[in-house]
Amino acid sequence: MAAPHAAPSSFDERVDTARQAAHRMRHHILNMGEAQGQGYVGQALGVADLLAVVYRDRLRYRADDPEWPGRDRFLLSIGHYAIALYAALAEAGTLDVAELETYGADGSRLPMSGMASYTPGMEISGGSLGHGLTVATGMALGLRHQGNPAQVYDLLSDGELNEGSTWEAAMGAAHHRLGNLTAIVDLNGLQADGPTGTVLSAEPVVDKWRAFGWYPVRVDGNDVPALLRGFEELAAAPADQPGVLLCDTRIGRGAPLLETREKAHFMRIEEHEWQLCRDQLDEVNDR
Repeated sequence: MAAPHAAPSSFDERVDTARQAAHRMRHHILNMGEAQGQGYVGQALGVADLLAVVYRDRLRYRADDPEWPGRDRFLLSIGHYAIALYAALAEAGTLDVAELETYGADGSRLPMSGMASYTPGMEISGGSLGHGLTVATGMALGLRHQGNPAQVYDLLSDGELNEGSTWEAAMGAAHHRLGNLTAIVDLNGLQADGPTGTVLSAEPVVDKWRAFGWYPVRVDGNDVPALLRGFEELAAAPADQPGVLLCDTRIGRGAPLLETREKAHFMRIEEHEWQLCRDQLDEVNDR
């Protein structure tokens, strides 16, 4: 494996490695949010577990060579989740932890929305939602034509399932039998206009993806063992079928103060609350 960390031998070790990585990433997220005074912190805390599993257990990459042709590609379709990916890239060793302090500052390589031209390890730029899976489909097809065995992973949101371009890409990936493509959907139940289920529900979401020709697996996206098993099931699926991991996550996961707060797409965190959240993270992790 080309990742900078040797793969632990047992399942329990893999679980512990990912959990500890997610814990450190959540601290990075809170530190960046406090430095800028804002950010999509709630969503980022919610996807920390799945990003920890992706970067510590699934991806092949070289931390010191983000453009290595043999790398697996991880695409962040949800550009405003960049704060979460920066934390994962720091955990992976692609970014220096000290650089996270520049998050959102003028001249920083870490803008508030993901920009591939600025940040090492950022494969695509964030913008209008609904484009990521289209790019991932083309990328997976191109890699296959090149004879490159790299895998393509695309993280998208449940709100992006409202976009027609997402389902056009899903049809295209199934038509071309892109078994080297995995979509990961963050089902946190919230988008800018309100709860996803009331704005435009995608349920039954498993049946929809299956009807489009994908191999779907749904898991608790904040349960590390479930995430590991979900990826393993996808890896064992038919080799010519794209897979999708549907992850039910909780906004603000790890900091009960934020988990129980009335949900908003852009969660407001008061100045005195940042340290309270960090303390709660450590209390939860020590249990």
